Amino acid sequence: MASAPAATPHRVALGLAYRGQAYDGWQSQPSARTVQDALERALAQFVGTPVRTLCAGRTDAGVHALNQVVHLDSPVEREPFSWVRGTNRYLPADVAVQWCRIVEPGFHARNSARGRRYRYVLLESPVRPALEAGACGWVFRPLDGDAMRAAAAVLIGEHDFSAFRAAECQAKTPVKTLRAIEVGFRGEPMAGYWHFDFDASAFLHHMVRNILGCLVAVGSGRRPAGWMAEVLASRRREIAAPTFPADGLYFIGPYYDARHGLPSTTAAKHWLP
Repeated sequence: MASAPAATPHRVALGLAYRGQAYDGWQSQPSARTVQDALERALAQFVGTPVRTLCAGRTDAGVHALNQVVHLDSPVEREPFSWVRGTNRYLPADVAVQWCRIVEPGFHARNSARGRRYRYVLLESPVRPALEAGACGWVFRPLDGDAMRAAAAVLIGEHDFSAFRAAECQAKTPVKTLRAIEVGFRGEPMAGYWHFDFDASAFLHHMVRNILGCLVAVGSGRRPAGWMAEVLASRRREIAAPTFPADGLYFIGPYYDARHGLPSTTAAKHWLP
């Protein structure tokens, strides 16, 4: 008797939100305490067989995500709503699938992305965060928004961002295109939240947090706005400010050509300052 033909894998795209505080970053590690490990365990229980995923942008330990996009090839067919509800049944409370789309075989969560966006949320207050602990950065001195915007402006465009690159970065090139940095504030002086929005073709390891450290150095008056251009031109990591904490960093998510029909954000974005 002839055996039944093998099922044709279906490429599935998922949008994932997570709070990164309890995890060793996105990428699977021997500790098994990563978001990818949690997701793949849940998918294996839902599908009934091991499943491998590939994400749009790997996040570090402590970094959060609003719309991390992953793709996988599944040997079984499920309705999109089943992928969401079924996978979430097996996920911890701080990780949740937000949406699902069945995509064309050539779709690739990382390589198909046209760009990626991050936001850093920073509390300006004489008192450290409590309710927001782990969900925002903190400065206890007032910051100058105009000075930070002037410093950020020199980074826009295609540059060698070696000065903002972690030593362990595995990117093939330090040259990236930074499309926008927007700096905003909500609240009152010494009692409010700064948000820094970054849009780029791709990011180097620790790039956002290293840039942010430099912006805060300028905003606090420890460095002039023109210093940012010197750091960029140096291409030397030791010239830049120390890496800022991961607590307030959110991967807003990637964005794709409209033909893929993928959501570019999730409801959680409206929760952020």
